[in-house]
Amino acid sequence: MVSITAGELLARLDDGDAVVVLDVREPDEFESWAIPGSVNVPLGGLERRLGEVPRDATVVTVCAVGTRAASASEILARAGVESSVLDGGMGGWSRVYDDAVLDAGAATIVQVRRRGKGCLSYVVGAGGAAAVIDPSSDVDEYVLRADARGWQIAHVFDTHLHADHVSGARALAAATGAQLVLNPADRFGFDFSALTDGMRVPIAQGVDLTVSVLSTPGHTKGSTVFLLGELAAFTGDTLFIESVGRPDLADQAEAFAHSLYRSLHDKLLGLPDSTMVLPAHFSSVVAVDRGIVGAPLGDLKGRLWQLTADEDTFVAWAAGSVTARPPHYETIVAANLSGAPLSLEDRSGLEAGPNRCAVAG
Repeated sequence: MVSITAGELLARLDDGDAVVVLDVREPDEFESWAIPGSVNVPLGGLERRLGEVPRDATVVTVCAVGTRAASASEILARAGVESSVLDGGMGGWSRVYDDAVLDAGAATIVQVRRRGKGCLSYVVGAGGAAAVIDPSSDVDEYVLRADARGWQIAHVFDTHLHADHVSGARALAAATGAQLVLNPADRFGFDFSALTDGMRVPIAQGVDLTVSVLSTPGHTKGSTVFLLGELAAFTGDTLFIESVGRPDLADQAEAFAHSLYRSLHDKLLGLPDSTMVLPAHFSSVVAVDRGIVGAPLGDLKGRLWQLTADEDTFVAWAAGSVTARPPHYETIVAANLSGAPLSLEDRSGLEAGPNRCAVAG
């Protein structure tokens, strides 16, 4: 049996290679979470539908963890179709990382993307120092990127209490000796340095580079936006490039929707239209390639009706557009509040599935 890693598959898809991703899970699994562009033929019906499998492209079989995909590869081999099995299945896909780079004045922003999970985090550096915003739990990904640019990670931030993935902020700060800086409104149960609204945190000595903090409650009580001057806004789950953060996760949807509206209008929408919005997530409707996932604020004002709606209309829509919560939501929130370390196996199990932190457009 031939296997392919998630990283190798991602590179081939980004390169535009002729690759057919054949997902052999059941339809409900596929509809919930799938690799973009993949084709669903459940394992039980594969032999009857072999004629649907292209013979002029590389075939990669996928399932949840790899067992069904291996069986599918054997069926294809008997029919004379060569294929590879995605190593680790969708679990492996959820842990593949790549990055994109954006120059912002004296700073360099490295956007670290978990493409299979829709998670975005950032290493922001200048001189010999860097800050990391919203790290996932694979902390080596951030250390490697900082080391490659000669940066020492000095500060680690989370924009909010994450509900769809395990935060790596505490573990990364411990691994690097960085200062862990969080908003106390989210009531974390471990030691950290507290953010205050409007504070400025220097990143690089001798370089005019600071992060200004805007408290923007609405998605969670402690939701925070970090500003790199007026060049970039790290908006967490407050504002995405396709929608806004959902206000219902704390079971106070209407109250949080009012807070979210005021955060957007009183804090964010007054920034220059040229400010680059860099969120913490993207959904399946966002086409992602090797470029930065982000957009100028002016572009979002022009195409997201939610940003120009009146408060009553916005609140009625945001509070009324409730969808399924992120898988394992309560367990992930509890883990992130406590900061207790989790094994890779536990993290992989908790994080299986798509991110569901935006209100559907």
